[in-house]
Amino acid sequence: MRSSLSFLALMAIRGVQAGLDLSSSSNVAVYWGQNSYGASSGDLEQQALTYYCDNDDIDVIQLAFMYAIDGTGGVPELNFANSGNDCSTFDGTDLLDCPAIGDDITTCQAKGTTILLSIGGSTYSEGGFSSEEDAVAAAQLVWAMFGPVNSSSSAHRPFGDAVIDGFDFDFESTVDNMAAFANEMRSLFDQDDSKTYYLTAAPQCPYPDVNDNAMLDGSVYFDAIWVQFYNNYCGLTSFEAGASTQTDFNFDTWNTWATGTSLNPDVKVFVGVPADTTAAGSGYVDASTLAEIIDFVADYSNFGGIMMWDVTQAYANTGFLSDTASCLGSSSSSSSSSSSSSSSSSSSAAVPSTATATAATTATATATATAAAATTAIPTTLVTSATTMTTTIVQTSTVTKIFTTTSSMFTSSPTKSSTYTTTSPSSVASSTAAPVSGGTCSTDGAYECNGSSFGICVDGEWVMETCASGLICVQEGANDVYCDFKEY
Repeated sequence: MRSSLSFLALMAIRGVQAGLDLSSSSNVAVYWGQNSYGASSGDLEQQALTYYCDNDDIDVIQLAFMYAIDGTGGVPELNFANSGNDCSTFDGTDLLDCPAIGDDITTCQAKGTTILLSIGGSTYSEGGFSSEEDAVAAAQLVWAMFGPVNSSSSAHRPFGDAVIDGFDFDFESTVDNMAAFANEMRSLFDQDDSKTYYLTAAPQCPYPDVNDNAMLDGSVYFDAIWVQFYNNYCGLTSFEAGASTQTDFNFDTWNTWATGTSLNPDVKVFVGVPADTTAAGSGYVDASTLAEIIDFVADYSNFGGIMMWDVTQAYANTGFLSDTASCLGSSSSSSSSSSSSSSSSSSSAAVPSTATATAATTATATATATAAAATTAIPTTLVTSATTMTTTIVQTSTVTKIFTTTSSMFTSSPTKSSTYTTTSPSSVASSTAAPVSGGTCSTDGAYECNGSSFGICVDGEWVMETCASGLICVQEGANDVYCDFKEY
């Protein structure tokens, strides 16, 4: 077994909140914005950002999601589940105007929490950009909306004068020209030396990740990646305790990517985990097992900490967040905020010029493709009825194992109000016909297998995704699908 010296050393690293620290292995990042646990009232319903950044165990919060970049009116669109209910929309658009969230962002940053805006999620369907020029223009617009305030810009600012700390990419299908978008964003970061900005991504653990490969092949300078070690054969549950090398759990592969392929050889690699048993279809491990995994990966040069999907799941799972933070050496004796210097006051990190970045390549062939899913698993299937101005989000108790995402699966543009209704699994039954791309389906949000692929019902049509090479889709019940090895 690996020596525990490095693990014990982590215990003394820090005891106060400090934001994302790229020199540390004790970071804790959590996604916020999709109310994944699904409570419709009480403390376990998704709370305001400030409720969570008061917790010193949390260093980074990713806001999920910007689910469209070129939405209605030619501007991005956001969804934050129940937390979007107090937002309005800008005229002529479906873009949320959320000044209260903007105030919370500023408050959290002052407390030392790093706030990132995650782009993608389960309903992102734009497929990237038609050209690099379009990608660059889009990056400039997004920067004008969420970056430093520019008095000469007429761009809508959903968070008012608040300035986010960077962007996270969470794509569940292949995207074109996204490397050009990311590199332009990095170039814009470099033009503002008032603070440090971060660029991150959330691949699944099978390597290479087909959805992000055009950015992860050495084309883009990332500061951190949050690898989803769940809902796949390479996840946490495949970890072999006591073994010096691992058969399926492949953190070693990602550390090798970091030091050999990544444009930034110092990029931090996070272990992404489900924060509760219902946060993913498969792959959850309890805090004591996760401590063993942390002990193992702590020896790796690029290990950066733990990412959790999502914060509501973590709070519902009593002790999981604090125990994990304690294992990393970052737990505090109190959940109240400690005053620390704001991460927003640090200078911009020096990175290689984006001009030196190699041209983005296309995604790997489907022979090496992983199941095309996004960042983190959701515990439920959520569908939206758009028959009125009130968005009704129907939450089922089924668990979708393969469609890993950090977003609620609304299938139409979200409106201001959301009403959560719990229904039985039978109310979201899938079609009896094997799904084919573009084929008709009756229930939005349904999942069905077809050989080595699976279909997702979106707006009455099947959208097909493919399992990794050598895997087939397995269906255990309505909306309960996952990719697994073939049995011979």
